[in-house]
Amino acid sequence: MVKEFSKKKCLEIYRLLKLGRRFEEKSVELGDQGEIPGSLHPAIGMEAIGVGISLALKKGDITKKTHRGHSTMIAEGADIKYMFSELLGKANGYNSGKGGSMHLAGISAVIGSSTHMAAGAALAFKLRGEKRVAVAYYGDGAANQGPVHEAMNMAAIWNLPIVFVCENNLYAVSTSASYSTLLKNLSERAKAYGFIGITVDGMDVISVYKAAKELIEDARSGKGPSLLECKAYRFCCHSVGTERLGLNYRSNEEVEEWRNRCPIKLWSDRLIKENVCTREKLEEIDKEVEKEIEKAVDFARKSKFPDTEDALKDMYATVYKGIPQPGWN
Repeated sequence: MVKEFSKKKCLEIYRLLKLGRRFEEKSVELGDQGEIPGSLHPAIGMEAIGVGISLALKKGDITKKTHRGHSTMIAEGADIKYMFSELLGKANGYNSGKGGSMHLAGISAVIGSSTHMAAGAALAFKLRGEKRVAVAYYGDGAANQGPVHEAMNMAAIWNLPIVFVCENNLYAVSTSASYSTLLKNLSERAKAYGFIGITVDGMDVISVYKAAKELIEDARSGKGPSLLECKAYRFCCHSVGTERLGLNYRSNEEVEEWRNRCPIKLWSDRLIKENVCTREKLEEIDKEVEKEIEKAVDFARKSKFPDTEDALKDMYATVYKGIPQPGWN
């Protein structure tokens, strides 16, 4: 048996990987059908990162995610009914149908912004003397953004309880990470700030979990920030619709090579090899996940859209000339 977890936990990890994958695949389908307005950035193939890190978190810890954070939200316990509702613009979505994919709970569409938001939270934890940890997800493209470096520098000089997680899927839209930086591993940048940096296989949920657990507990015990680079690969396009632009920046051979290292396949093969469960048991879970997905989509489709009079509700910072200020509703 996988020594890190009980049989029940091993199967739950499989379920979370599968649920995250099917949520993304179904979202792409809905997006292609025109049911989802706005942008949609799938993380198909990258599910092991969010699942592995969520296993290492404790109640009270916070995460700030990128625009590709659906499966991570699911791993952290988000209800897919309300996630689908938000994507479809319904009033009972996590952001009342106004935020869409890139503004779900804990998700920020601004490239690299997760790092300084999480650093701010970590500073609050430290000032209040709380044993809590912040995790900041960002991509290989965001790694070259100025605010990311500023957040890391601030975290270092103030010894903040934060783990920076670089989800390196090798491409920033269509720009290869090998073109945008000379470093083999982006985790090497941690040295410049004076804290530890580690690179792990982001397709292997256990590799991610082990590294995240150690770094998160170090941060919790006062050892300061760290950088965890998870090398993974998105099997899909950058965002729904971009494949129609004909951006041929990846070879079929490259995609197929990474597909052979699918995190769900790696985990399921390990569970079967180590006699944790049978293939039939995993297929049973697959069916349960499919039912959960279809039920959640049906729930979202039947939910109502926001009322017209709620258009300005919760807009407390913006004032439009000639329109009454809504206040702190």
